[in-house]
Amino acid sequence: MILINLLPHREAARKRRRDAFYTALGASALMGGVIAGIIFLWFAAQISAQQERNTLLANEIKKLESQIKDIANLQSEIAALRARQQAVEDLQADRNLPVHLLNELVKQLPDGVFVSSLKQENQVVTLTGMAQSNERVSELLRNLGNNSPWLSRPELIEITAGSVALTPRDTRRVANFTMRVRLLRASEAQKAAAGAASAASAAAAASFPAGAASAKAKT
Repeated sequence: MILINLLPHREAARKRRRDAFYTALGASALMGGVIAGIIFLWFAAQISAQQERNTLLANEIKKLESQIKDIANLQSEIAALRARQQAVEDLQADRNLPVHLLNELVKQLPDGVFVSSLKQENQVVTLTGMAQSNERVSELLRNLGNNSPWLSRPELIEITAGSVALTPRDTRRVANFTMRVRLLRASEAQKAAAGAASAASAAAAASFPAGAASAKAKT
């Protein structure tokens, strides 16, 4: 017996394939949505965590800025206290400056030089006097600039020729001068003395190998 299928089997197969395609498409879309949702939630969690870290960092930065301001205020206060302390120390040390000035003038004045007036403004001292010759004035400048630990930077302002009558018949020519010199504070004098000592030791150390070499060459 021969069986003949009169049903539209091709249409039924197409429908089955179409239904399977739509089912797979829906499942893929659903899976894609689930994956996209998971990824979105993960990124949202990461963004939220980063925002929390940023907020924490911002709060810590504000705290550090406040601490830095406090430290800057403390440093300014410390600097002001140090300046006051230095000012007090300078005032205490400056009380003895007139004594050092007069002592150094007695030491450094060469023979034939007479100081008639002395004026001090802050650390600048103006000397007015007379000398037997210009050479005596030059000697005084050298002494004040090189031999005194308390005086520095002597400057000749004016020198003029003059005369002085020793007796009615004896008149001598003199050189009237005016000069300025800087009087050092105690701290500045100590620094200058330390610098001179180090320079002297360095010069002695530099000359020692040369002397040793010459002595070896003679032997």
